[in-house]
Amino acid sequence: MKCPYCGYTDSKVLDSRPTDEGNAIRRRRECNQCKNRFTTYEKVEETPVMVIKKDGTREAFDSLKIIKGMIKSVEKRPVSIEDIEKAAWNIEREVHSSFKGEVTSNEIGEMVMKELKDLDEVSYIRFASVYRQFKDVESFFKELEEMIKSRK
Repeated sequence: MKCPYCGYTDSKVLDSRPTDEGNAIRRRRECNQCKNRFTTYEKVEETPVMVIKKDGTREAFDSLKIIKGMIKSVEKRPVSIEDIEKAAWNIEREVHSSFKGEVTSNEIGEMVMKELKDLDEVSYIRFASVYRQFKDVESFFKELEEMIKSRK
């Protein structure tokens, strides 16, 4: 590891500890030449996952888009930002652990709905109404009936 102070390429590790729920290692290092200390992080390099959108275009998976969409759905509801971030993390972990290089936006939408259903039913219905593009009251009512049926 190259020292950020003097550029020397040899350093020793003084301390290592897991961070980010065990997904990264924080290392405290000391340069063998100038004796300055610095911190490095080591984590597994994940292959980027591409999202296939409804129109056939592809873009890199971005968990911030999930968070933004969920925030709109939970507006004025008793759902914390921590809950939203945890749900987004669950979705990101599921996407990356599928070992597929591509995932459809429909698959992601279904994952978001599953997470929202567990967090807050009103937020779930809000998201579903936009995501499923309800055409009329009957399709909206049908979704409500399905949700009520799944509770029992």
